[in-house]
Amino acid sequence: MEDKSEFLCGVVEGFYGRPWSVEQRKVLFQWMQRWGLNTYLYGPKDDLKHRLLWRELYSPEEEAQLKTLVREAEFRGLRFVYALSPGQDMVFSSSCDLTLLKRKLRQVTELGCQAFALLFDDIDHSLSQADSEAFSSFAHAQVSVANEIFRFLGEPSVFLFCPTEYCGSLCSPSVAKSPYLLTVGEDLLPGISVIWTGSKVISRELSADSLVEVQNVLQRPLLVWDNLHANDYDSRRVFLGPFKGRPPSLRSQLRGLLLNPNCEFEANYIPLHTLGHWHRTGAQILKGGAGQYCPEEALSAALQDWMEELSQPLQPGVCVCVCACVRVWPCRRSSATHTKQAGRDMPRDKERAVSVLHHSPSLSLSPCLSLSLPLPLFLSLCLYPPPPPPPQVEEWRVRAGRFLAACDDVARLHVSVVNSVNRAVLYDLYPYIWDLRNTVLVAKAFVSWLDGRVLNDTQSLSSWRNCFHWCGVAMGADVLGVESEPWVFKGGLSGEVQMLLPIGTSTELFTHPPPLFPTCRLYNIRPFQLKDKVELYRMVRQLHLKTQGKQDSAQPHPDLIGDRYLGASLALCPEYSFVLEDELGVCGGALGVLDVRSFSKRYQASWLPAMRDKYPTRPHGGAQEALLQFQEEQADYPDSLLYHFPSQVWLDALPELVDCSLTRSLLTALLTALKANGSQGVFCDVLPTDRQRLELLAKLGFLEILRGEARPREGVVLGRLL
Repeated sequence: MEDKSEFLCGVVEGFYGRPWSVEQRKVLFQWMQRWGLNTYLYGPKDDLKHRLLWRELYSPEEEAQLKTLVREAEFRGLRFVYALSPGQDMVFSSSCDLTLLKRKLRQVTELGCQAFALLFDDIDHSLSQADSEAFSSFAHAQVSVANEIFRFLGEPSVFLFCPTEYCGSLCSPSVAKSPYLLTVGEDLLPGISVIWTGSKVISRELSADSLVEVQNVLQRPLLVWDNLHANDYDSRRVFLGPFKGRPPSLRSQLRGLLLNPNCEFEANYIPLHTLGHWHRTGAQILKGGAGQYCPEEALSAALQDWMEELSQPLQPGVCVCVCACVRVWPCRRSSATHTKQAGRDMPRDKERAVSVLHHSPSLSLSPCLSLSLPLPLFLSLCLYPPPPPPPQVEEWRVRAGRFLAACDDVARLHVSVVNSVNRAVLYDLYPYIWDLRNTVLVAKAFVSWLDGRVLNDTQSLSSWRNCFHWCGVAMGADVLGVESEPWVFKGGLSGEVQMLLPIGTSTELFTHPPPLFPTCRLYNIRPFQLKDKVELYRMVRQLHLKTQGKQDSAQPHPDLIGDRYLGASLALCPEYSFVLEDELGVCGGALGVLDVRSFSKRYQASWLPAMRDKYPTRPHGGAQEALLQFQEEQADYPDSLLYHFPSQVWLDALPELVDCSLTRSLLTALLTALKANGSQGVFCDVLPTDRQRLELLAKLGFLEILRGEARPREGVVLGRLL
């Protein structure tokens, strides 16, 4: 007979998203055995036969897989809890549905499972017509089915019930006065344990006082379904921090605690390792021993174990979570040297990682950033101090320099993950690190752009000092408040950085799927420098000639194409020009004109005369034609367009650029600078045959704004508001 008083501590696979594989669960069971955890609850929301098709029996192949898991858990000394979620469409008064539910659970019982759960979370409260006639309330219907199934299974020692009101914020009108919870507490058989998530769906903290009220209503100890590390509600966030915010002494009041972790299996090493530390500490306290759970110490121990596992070579036929060449933080040594010296270098490297990961796991923190402040706060200090008098300019630049160095660390972390030999780790963590890298590329470009304007701008308008008017200063913590659920503010660390930028509310500029083939090439986006003109000219000339099918020797002057498309912007308003570069040099450019009206006047007054001098008329040359092309390029745009879209942009990149998201980030950096200096909208001309560019701009929120005779040239004019 199993001990019904044993504290259930472990993992609930209860997230929305792709369920874990059988091999991943086997690795999970190894982790749990190693770290002293004892319970696994099977309840993935997107397993069709768990929730949507709960009535259907498992096929022979599925039976074999489930039986393998049950036996593997038993071999590891773990309790395997099988859960069903029939509440979406079950008719509680239907004898047919009840029979099908029993049939399904009997099949699982025959596979060796002895612990079960019925989950009625995230469903509609309303009853069908038949159920309304059979039951006095929704709670009575659920309790009736749960009691029936509990008796049918022989009153197992572990039988869990997840109510529809499973946290304080979902109770109506309150926990103490909820008719639903009162019915569950009074009518549910005492051998059934009730699942609870805390005051919120995702509770920042759990305390004994916060649980007393609901335990009194439900008349039994609770089992906590802990969503602290769950990330299924936010595709841009992953939680790598330690288990925290729950005192180990809680276990004396609870039936158990199961952690619902990240969807990405490989991201859960630290959360589950530290949960095991918490569980063991609680057991020591319960026995009267001395013990105190420190999340930072637990994190340090988890990182050390992870590093030891990283240094182990892969064995044929053995599935491990990580491998030797994965680096949690950038390492400039070769993987062989890193493995050889892992023991000697561990304390310093581990301390560097701990300095970041000790922050709340409610942020998707990158372990490469060795900062004493969380990165969003650090960025806000760099970007948004009060306009400094001259003595404070240097301080601002010191802060900016530290931030730029942190951005470089993110880029190197991205490269380290891509170079990982263990592809499971790569594909689980890559989307998040890639997203952070892209957001940080834009932030770094913006900080560099501001830095170049601190001492150079003397005008009262359109100066760097006015940029701060357009920038958001609120971070996620400010938006959330103490009582808000985490999904109120999405994006994790990437989202925090994004929201600090002037254009941070334009989510379509920041959210996009990662490339199918990750690249380890280092990229950088920065403001234009005079030395870049030659490479930009060369790039645009190559692209133009390739489009026209011509040879370079066919051009009368090597600068003709560059002068035509880029020259005026680089000469008259270089402060709104950005370049994309990799290890080989410039591979993309984005140019902007803040005010097209004033730019047109300067174009006519200074640029065209300069081009007449550079390309004088010759009887048998192409200069006259080139000059006409310059005049055609500067078309007259109607006032109705310039009123809403006063700024113009140009964007191009080499076709061999593997990661097309970099082009998006490059344009976003330019739009950020334009928005910071007051632009309310931008437009660009695109040839109707350039389908790739039209598609990219459409994804970025650009729409065709001039049609028919209103168009100044044959190009398509696309615009978007900022």
